[in-house]
Amino acid sequence: MFELIALVAFILALAAYLGGRRAAQRLNAEIESLKAQIAELANEGARTAAADTLAERRETPEAAALEEPSAGGPWSRAREGEGFFGTVEGESVEATARSEAAETGPREAVGAAPVESLESRIGGRWPVWVGGLALALGGFFLVQYSIEAGLLSPAVRLALATVFGLALGVAGEVVRRRAVPGIADRFRNAMIPGVLTAAGAVTLFGVVYAAHGIYGFIGTAAAFVLLAVVSLMIVSLSLLHGQALAGLGLLASLLTPLFVSSGEPRPWVLFGFLSVAWLATLAASRLRRWSLVPTLANVGLGLWGLAYVALSAPFEAPPVTIALLVMICGIGLVWPAGLQARLSQSAGALPATHGAGAWEGLFAPPKVAITLSAAIVAAMLALLFISPAVEAARFPVAEFVIVTAVLAAVGALRTTAVYLALLAALAAIAGTWTLTALSDVLAYLDTALVSPGIVIPSRMAMSTAMLLAALFPLLASAVLAGRRASEQQFAILWAGLAAIVPNALIGMSFLMTGNFSFDLPHGLAAFVGGLFLLALAEWLYRGSAEASEPDAAAGILVLGSFGLFIIGLHAWTDGLVTTLAIALLGASYTFATQLRAWPILPWVTAAAAIVVLGRIAWEPSIVGSGRLGTTPVFNALLPGYGIPAVLLVACAYLLRDARDRRVVNLLQALASLFVLLTLAILVRHAMNGGVLDSSVPTLGEQAIYTLLAIGASGIFMTLDGRSPSPVFRYGGMALGLLSMLSVLAAHLVGLNPYFSGELLGRIPVFDLLFIGYLLPAIGYAGLAWYARGRRPVPYVTALAVSGAVLAFAWASLSVRRFWQGEGIADWKGFLQGETYTYSVVWLVLGVLLLVAGSRFDAKSIRIASAVLVFIAVLKVFLVDMSNLEGFLRALSFIGLGGVLIGIGLFYQRILSARGPADAPETLAGAPGEGRGRA
Repeated sequence: MFELIALVAFILALAAYLGGRRAAQRLNAEIESLKAQIAELANEGARTAAADTLAERRETPEAAALEEPSAGGPWSRAREGEGFFGTVEGESVEATARSEAAETGPREAVGAAPVESLESRIGGRWPVWVGGLALALGGFFLVQYSIEAGLLSPAVRLALATVFGLALGVAGEVVRRRAVPGIADRFRNAMIPGVLTAAGAVTLFGVVYAAHGIYGFIGTAAAFVLLAVVSLMIVSLSLLHGQALAGLGLLASLLTPLFVSSGEPRPWVLFGFLSVAWLATLAASRLRRWSLVPTLANVGLGLWGLAYVALSAPFEAPPVTIALLVMICGIGLVWPAGLQARLSQSAGALPATHGAGAWEGLFAPPKVAITLSAAIVAAMLALLFISPAVEAARFPVAEFVIVTAVLAAVGALRTTAVYLALLAALAAIAGTWTLTALSDVLAYLDTALVSPGIVIPSRMAMSTAMLLAALFPLLASAVLAGRRASEQQFAILWAGLAAIVPNALIGMSFLMTGNFSFDLPHGLAAFVGGLFLLALAEWLYRGSAEASEPDAAAGILVLGSFGLFIIGLHAWTDGLVTTLAIALLGASYTFATQLRAWPILPWVTAAAAIVVLGRIAWEPSIVGSGRLGTTPVFNALLPGYGIPAVLLVACAYLLRDARDRRVVNLLQALASLFVLLTLAILVRHAMNGGVLDSSVPTLGEQAIYTLLAIGASGIFMTLDGRSPSPVFRYGGMALGLLSMLSVLAAHLVGLNPYFSGELLGRIPVFDLLFIGYLLPAIGYAGLAWYARGRRPVPYVTALAVSGAVLAFAWASLSVRRFWQGEGIADWKGFLQGETYTYSVVWLVLGVLLLVAGSRFDAKSIRIASAVLVFIAVLKVFLVDMSNLEGFLRALSFIGLGGVLIGIGLFYQRILSARGPADAPETLAGAPGEGRGRA
């Protein structure tokens, strides 16, 4: 009885509402008319006040746009049937809000969004939602009461519930036709017709499920068909009642297979129905321009696919593949399809083609949630097809390729589908890795991760990689042919995919399944792909206004061709031939600048040099330590290091007058590095008997490295004088500093024969000390002399001091050799004659430095002389006084006194001749002096 009273009360309330609708409409129309008149008066006053200023600003485009008459304020549009945001039936809120802002200006756009009151929120929305829930629960309780009381049979109860659900649907349609035109647009998400229709749909859905699952009145097939009809009917009615009802229909569609599940899975029926439901949802979303419901539809389809593939053993891939293809094609052809271009045209704005804003627009298109969710679902399920963790009836490589290819094709078709293209590339790379890892070449390495019987033939994995590698350049050529000028960022993105994906796929396939001695298929595929990318770059540059201007898409394609050529060379060659071929390939790009003025070409040469350095780091002997041989200089190291060095020197010289100085400097630096590396490796090989290992070098070997650095620094200084370059300037100084650091670390401490015990050789003077100390000292002195006026004063002073320190070490160690022989290790101690000789030699060396400083007018050398003499004085008073005896002690002090008096007299004469002011330092002059003598 209570339920009957509630139903009668609802009918009476509905009748009262419909009776008062017309009066409310008349009052609303009068209010809107008054507000429109007030707005018109305000606009008229504003136009009168701005009449004088408009005449002065008519020649600017902005002023011309302001002269366009307004399309009317928000109140006048509301009087014509539009909502507060300009939303009409069948038009998206986003598009209309954008056009309204463009037509009426910012002032009216701001005024078109009134703040909603608390009364409007509570009184206009919550009663509707709670009322709809109450209706649904009322029907449920009514059925429950009839069951508990035993009043009606199951068939009668189901019939009454069906009538109740249909009655709610009819009531919703009646209210929609008569009441909706008078309700404001802000209540569209709480419209009474939609709530009534949703309550009726839920009731009908429950009736069908009860008839099948509880009472068994209908079979599985009939229940599935009826539930599908109800869910699709809900989706169809959502065109009239809004996105919320569409979401309810989508939920019903996704739950339908659960309610009528059978013992035997029927994937074709399941995914066929899900595809139809997804298409119906997408069509409704396309007509009403919805974003949330199609996104949820993509997620729901993905969850069903994930559950089926993961839980069914074995699963069938074709039904899931068909559903994924329907989803991908629907996203690309139905909704959102080419939404971005249409919105740009409707707004009258040209698409941005430059700057960071254009890239942000590319990766944040309208309705991005729809395309991104579809891309993630398709890529994830395609990769799950070939996962070794799941068991399939047959290994679905073909289905994986088809889904990835269609995903990439739709990504190339629509700019709004940019994430489909990116996810397709990611799926292709990850899937190829999985296939090659499961190939019969490497599957035996870890059989625990591979399902029984899941071993992919290497030929199948290789063919899949090459097929997908060919797909992306072909799609990129289509994109570049049609959208290069209008959508530059999209074209650059696809050029990047065309360069990266083939390199990744062919490279992985070669590493996993290839024949490293000679691999014809991989090499042929790499060279054909590289030539195709190079031809595509040629076509792009020919279409440019000026071929010498940078073209990002063409430059990326050239780099991609170089990468494929590198893979091809590794597939067809080995050892020394590969290294030389890569060096020649890189140099050919620079030589091609004589035919094509492409800015990217010299950079490819630098990339080739880096690849050669990588090969050298991987195998320093180039051909393998067992095949290198022990012949000094004339071995595989000479061409392996020397030919790349010569080619880089030639490239740097060829581009010496190039406009882009950055790449010239980089090539100069790489050429210098290779030259020094060649000399160093040849010395290393010769000094170690043909063995290249990680052992610590000897003093002789380190001395050669130091001399090479000194000589290279002087060469760089000469080149900088003839052709100024920061590489020569700072590179030469860096070499000088490195050599000075090696003197401190190796010559004086680490490899010093006094500490290491290394024998000096049987021939006096021309021994290890001559190579390790005297020659570098002479080299530093000469470099300091040559650098005066060309390099900063501190650098020149450091060179001179390094030479003096090495000369001091040579003289001191030579004294020890004279007294101790070939072995001068510290454990031998010191003799009295040896101790006295040190004082004599140091004083003589100090005097010679003083003479040299006076001769060349160099204060730094005179200061070094003073320091050395001071050390000799300390030694005489602290060491000789205690260690020497008799005649040697007296002779030491007499000699020291005589030398000091002579030095004092020498200084008095020099200073008296010059006058009170000391002469300026000339050895370490200013950096700008002497440049003309270079």
